[in-house]
Amino acid sequence: MTASELKPILVFDSGIGGLTVLREARVLMPERHFIYVADDAGFPYGGWEEAALKERVIALFGRLLSEHDPEICVIACNTAFTLVGADLRAAFPHMTFVGTVPAIKPAAERTRSGLVSVLATPGTVKRAYTRDLIQSFATQCHVRLVGSESLAKMAEAYIRGEKLDDETVLAEIAPCFVEMDGRKTDIVVLACTHYPFMANVFRRLAPWPVDWLDPAEAIARRARSLVPLPNGFEPLNGQDPAIFTSGKPDFATRRLMQGFGLTVAANTNAANEQRRLTRSAREDRQ
Repeated sequence: MTASELKPILVFDSGIGGLTVLREARVLMPERHFIYVADDAGFPYGGWEEAALKERVIALFGRLLSEHDPEICVIACNTAFTLVGADLRAAFPHMTFVGTVPAIKPAAERTRSGLVSVLATPGTVKRAYTRDLIQSFATQCHVRLVGSESLAKMAEAYIRGEKLDDETVLAEIAPCFVEMDGRKTDIVVLACTHYPFMANVFRRLAPWPVDWLDPAEAIARRARSLVPLPNGFEPLNGQDPAIFTSGKPDFATRRLMQGFGLTVAANTNAANEQRRLTRSAREDRQ
């Protein structure tokens, strides 16, 4: 079976954080091509009003599914999936969506101190979905939710090669570290796919060692379980496309995509449509 006979896997994120998931998915699904979609025209998602963001993401997927006909879609964004995952499945019942949610269950299973923190975006922190996960799997733990306004943007800058101020980063992660009755936080859930890019920085600046829980591998395993593995396939050649809804990623981003085996695709129509959606959403909020 040739690669051209297999449908691609679509990986979606608000920016470049989903590359952490793509990296793991490629290891587990070497026979598949991937399409990486970054909604950079709407980034960051954390500050969006829920109704406007739902409308935006559903409209975007209407175009993506029609144009690319993927095997499955991996929503590599906690903020998007915890808000709009159920709506996507309802709107496109014939498509399989693999979601990304905060890894609260495995954190609750692994913690020894009983003190767990969830480092996320403000949107993920305030989501009922997140609190339901705590109620379902972590009632025996003290779970601190930390919503950072800035870390996703900082991670995007960092992975592009920009330098970050240590004190600024530390101020964002410091609330994750809790001391209570002689116990200390021992697990921090990275509930934004952008954050694993900065894991080494977090480890260096942390006031004490913790397990930084990255869900990327678990997401990739779930995707693999839903995609049939052919008996035989030809090795893949060439690069996969990366689509940016802004239509104008900068040079550093293009170079980064190349490092991940991706070529930024020309997608003028989609970019124009997403600019229209962004203007419409902004007008609705005014």
